Amino acid sequence: MAERIYVGTRKGLFELARRGGEWDIVETHFLGDPVSAVLEQGDITYAALDLGHFGAKLWRRDGGREWRELTAPAFPPRPEDAGDDPHPWSLGKIWDLEPGGVPGRLWAGTMPGGLFRSDDGGESWSLNEALWRMPERRQWMGVAGGEQPGISTVLIDPRNPRDIRVGVSTAGIWASTDEGASWRIINEGMYNEYMPPEQKGLPIAQDIHCLARCPAHPEVMWCQHHNGVFRSEDAGHNWHEITAIRPSKFGFAVAAHPRDAQTAWFVPAAKDERRIPMEGKVVVARTKDGGGSFEILRNGLPQRHAYDLVWRHALAVDGSGERLAFGSTSGGLWISEDCGDSWTAPEARLPPISVVRFAGP
Repeated sequence: MAERIYVGTRKGLFELARRGGEWDIVETHFLGDPVSAVLEQGDITYAALDLGHFGAKLWRRDGGREWRELTAPAFPPRPEDAGDDPHPWSLGKIWDLEPGGVPGRLWAGTMPGGLFRSDDGGESWSLNEALWRMPERRQWMGVAGGEQPGISTVLIDPRNPRDIRVGVSTAGIWASTDEGASWRIINEGMYNEYMPPEQKGLPIAQDIHCLARCPAHPEVMWCQHHNGVFRSEDAGHNWHEITAIRPSKFGFAVAAHPRDAQTAWFVPAAKDERRIPMEGKVVVARTKDGGGSFEILRNGLPQRHAYDLVWRHALAVDGSGERLAFGSTSGGLWISEDCGDSWTAPEARLPPISVVRFAGP
């Protein structure tokens, strides 16, 4: 089991470890600064900061030593022929950091919808030009509350680092099998109920909140969509809706079991105008049969006047599949040691949580 948890919040990065059999905050980093993404690979830790007016920043820590700032991903100058491009050519924030499957390689998904690659451990970055200059990108819509589309999920096939899937909020799932040299949209079978009737089934109209895949069975993928939960058994090419999800089909986060392709976790909420837990009760929905049925896990979670919303990257499972953690926009943090059957909360009152990640794979 993973023995450390990183929690990125609006006011810093918090590192938790076990002390006397309980989870406790052992280190704090970047206090006062919003943390948008975090990743640990071996003895290297990365943290992305979203400093608003001062821009996105990227930091690296080697072997527990001092943090040092890296050059953040950057878009090329906007060319003259991009006048009808509705999206900016400047980095808003780093939304996802993922290992690339080969030593030294990292991928970063950003707002606006840029995909960046580093082959030297984050020291330098290159924009994936094929995806960025694809004509269809100009059709991508902005994320709610902002004008920029964003790549919120980057999935690398553990069997083949050339095989990439990216989930774009409001613009579907895009796939490359040649290390990013070419792309195509693949999310057949999804629908978007807030679009006009003739556009509901268009692949590029799909609002992808978060994707997860089972590392031991990479062909099995799960999607928390804006208006439902979907599952694919062919690496994201075709999807079918999971209608058994309860108490609601809306949410932002999903975690897939690392070995069992039938098991996944979600954190449902009331959708759109409210975006709060159903009936003011925080619960986790777990399926163990591929979405055929769901258990509602609530032991140790607040069940009265609780209004905690869980963002896309704030639910995590470790490599054992037994230890989970999730955090909320209200600063709540809960950890489970038994696949979600029961939960405990560390003694801490945290800022709003944007990302939760276990150390290691």
